[in-house]
Amino acid sequence: MTDPTRAARPMPSRRSAYPALRPITTRWMDNDVYGHLNNVVHYSLFDTAVNGHLIEQGGLDIHHGSVIGLVVETRCHYFDSLSFPQTVWAGLKLLHRGRSSVQIEVALFGGEAERAAALGRFVHVYVDRETRRPVAELPMALAEALDQLKAAA
Repeated sequence: MTDPTRAARPMPSRRSAYPALRPITTRWMDNDVYGHLNNVVHYSLFDTAVNGHLIEQGGLDIHHGSVIGLVVETRCHYFDSLSFPQTVWAGLKLLHRGRSSVQIEVALFGGEAERAAALGRFVHVYVDRETRRPVAELPMALAEALDQLKAAA
């Protein structure tokens, strides 16, 4: 019997689907005893790619900015192995930008592979640094950095 609440498994994405690609070098400690990246490492790569983009584009000041992003949901589908030593390319695509929240898809590509080894989703809610309450509106610099991740129609 099929579980009606279970979503269909997505297909691996292709590099060309992502407006931004960021290289990330794997580390020795990322491998598990089976010789590939442990599943939890993928989430660290997602976080590194998303926040690296936002910081470099001037949309997020992690030390002094008035807003911070809190992760409220993550998911990952695995299609192929990644391992050390290998450069992983993280493809970033904005799926949704709301008043205070965003959904970003992150695909991980091993080396020059065209097909994603993993496909993840990160949902961030941006909150006031002091009160930890959702902001009324994303700061302009953050919205602009996120809009760079919109896929071409």
